[in-house]
Amino acid sequence: MSSEIQITPFGGVRENGKNMYAVEVDGDIYILDCGLKYPENELLGIDIVIPDFSYLRENADRIVGVFLTHGHADAIGALPYFLNEFNVPVFGSELTIELAKIQLQKDPKAKNFNDFHIINEKTEIDFGTVTVSFFRTTHSIPDSMGIVLQTSAGEVVYTGDFKFDPTAAGDYQTDFARLAEIGSKGVLALLSDSANAENYEQPVSEREIAAYVLETFKYHPGRIIVASVASNILRIQQVLDAAAKSNRKVALMPGDVESIVKTAIDLGKLHMPEDVVVPLKAIDKLKPEQIVILQTGRMGEPIKALQRMANKQESKVNIEKGDLVFITTTPSHSMETVVAKTRDMIYRADADVKAIADEMNSSGHAAKRDLQMMINMMKPQYFIPIQGEYRLLDAHADFAREVGIPDDHVLIAAKGDQLRYDGDTMHLAGSIEVGDTMIDGIGVGDIGNIVLRDRKILSEDGIFVAVVTIDRKKKKIIATPKITSRGFVYVKTSKDLMQESAELVKTTVQENLDNKEFDWGHLKQAVREKLNHYLWDQTKRHPVILPVIMEVNQHHRRTKKAKPAKPVETESKA
Repeated sequence: MSSEIQITPFGGVRENGKNMYAVEVDGDIYILDCGLKYPENELLGIDIVIPDFSYLRENADRIVGVFLTHGHADAIGALPYFLNEFNVPVFGSELTIELAKIQLQKDPKAKNFNDFHIINEKTEIDFGTVTVSFFRTTHSIPDSMGIVLQTSAGEVVYTGDFKFDPTAAGDYQTDFARLAEIGSKGVLALLSDSANAENYEQPVSEREIAAYVLETFKYHPGRIIVASVASNILRIQQVLDAAAKSNRKVALMPGDVESIVKTAIDLGKLHMPEDVVVPLKAIDKLKPEQIVILQTGRMGEPIKALQRMANKQESKVNIEKGDLVFITTTPSHSMETVVAKTRDMIYRADADVKAIADEMNSSGHAAKRDLQMMINMMKPQYFIPIQGEYRLLDAHADFAREVGIPDDHVLIAAKGDQLRYDGDTMHLAGSIEVGDTMIDGIGVGDIGNIVLRDRKILSEDGIFVAVVTIDRKKKKIIATPKITSRGFVYVKTSKDLMQESAELVKTTVQENLDNKEFDWGHLKQAVREKLNHYLWDQTKRHPVILPVIMEVNQHHRRTKKAKPAKPVETESKA
């Protein structure tokens, strides 16, 4: 009897990053990756975004384990939050597991978790109805793996991040023989990386990129500030090698890169040329043409760190005249505006900018030809493009149709879609609600749409506060309402507006005091509405309006002090 299989994306589809996919086989749940994404501009103040675990909480007893493809944040970044709630084993390659442990050390609840299992391309794990195995892929970090779930209905294959580069060596090599073997056994569904699907040209090899980095180091006459993602170990290796060959020293800016580099060296995944790395304070004793500064940012994202350096806001090192800022990461399309702004800041600091992506077609992800080669090697019955915004998934779907996958066997999923195979066909069987869980400081999921809306309004139109003290028993206002504002108007030049607003608040509050059916909620809402209409008429702006109503009791004996003013609970609402 054929297994019943259901595939549900919890992230990674129709968005950049946050890869997490649940494959259910005969009731058991296998989690493939557990990643995060960095917020876009409209998520004001949010640090990171992770998948919504609600469905998994309801089915926690059915989770078999978490299977990781590689050590980048989009695959392992949400693991500390997941392991705070679910005590299940975690499987991954040696480097991936060590990088996951670094992530867990940042979380006091998860740092003691120790149910890790190291796998390699030869590992097979028998879970009864499912056998899980792995295959090597080429990516910008060593020990990257694809995952195979072998079931009685066929194999479910998850590529993880991959590309094909014949020049890749050692821990970066793709095992093509293993791919052919997997394809020959009968692949039911292929979940394939779409992050570079809009690229129709073949990316250059990493050997060519290494030569380009070396050329840049040799011919620039001053300091070089290299911007790279902290976990892009291949790029860091190229930077170290080029520095050694061009008689430069590399200083690491504070951040995740230090622990990542140490871990990679300890595992033999990163070769450190002798005496090439120096402490950051040692660069003061070197000539500019001897210096390389590696900036990866505190969360592995270097672009915002470059902005701070350009604006002279870094405490250690800032961008100076004559520096070359060498951007070796390839930002996503959603970051194009931010990158353009960063370049402008760097030029204002009187430095030059150079980016690998400007002159070379570089990426750690497969372009069209490689994507179609993967499909041809796997020969899947059903094809599910993942890891990318909708336009990327759609382009990848077209590539699959071009190589012969029937249109009704190409499934573009949204978060929460349940793609079910019932022994005959795979189809959309329904969906569950899967949102985003936003992390702000130590808060997990406590920031919702209402809070984000208020933050957006505050960022655009500011806040308007009306404070008034009343005596409810005497039905009168004790003192003239006080109006304050931040980020709305310049108070000193808007005295008439502030006075009129105070009079409006005074009138509104008095009307409510005179009402026999006095109600605190109605009073606050009335003040908001009156001010909202008035301020819009006068300024065409909608600030967050915060009424603060204080109540005092003036009926007291002469021998006793009056009760202090008692704040009444208020809430902010535009």
